[in-house]
Amino acid sequence: MSLKEQLNQDMKAAMKAKETDRLSTIRQLRSAIKNKEIELRQELDDTSILAVIGTLVKQRRESAELYRANNRPELADKEEAELTVLQQYLPTQLSEVEIRDLVAEVIAETGAASPKDMGKVMPVVMARAGGAAEGRLVNQIVRELLAV
Repeated sequence: MSLKEQLNQDMKAAMKAKETDRLSTIRQLRSAIKNKEIELRQELDDTSILAVIGTLVKQRRESAELYRANNRPELADKEEAELTVLQQYLPTQLSEVEIRDLVAEVIAETGAASPKDMGKVMPVVMARAGGAAEGRLVNQIVRELLAV
């Protein structure tokens, strides 16, 4: 079953169960997917949909952090609730150890030796992780391993 079909089924289930927050988040996600399809003028496959979900997850995390920093816990809680729903559609995230192993492997393959070579390493790691690793964490690990 494709992600779009899964989203449609989950939206119907949320309607029947009267889960307004979950329903709202799924609708926002479907809208973001539709907007991306209109922008690209083609239907998105599951990989592209995962990229859209990843973008929304990143936005929710950043918003929640900002709301917490500005003493707006009710808005931060709403963002975190949406984040929880969105994360259900992402693949299981890699552990930090698994990401470190992947980054070390890619560094060895590409021959990267300094922080200047991040541009060689990051795209390869993110492609291999396939949405199963947060970009910020990967970036941090790549910086650490290239600084040594």
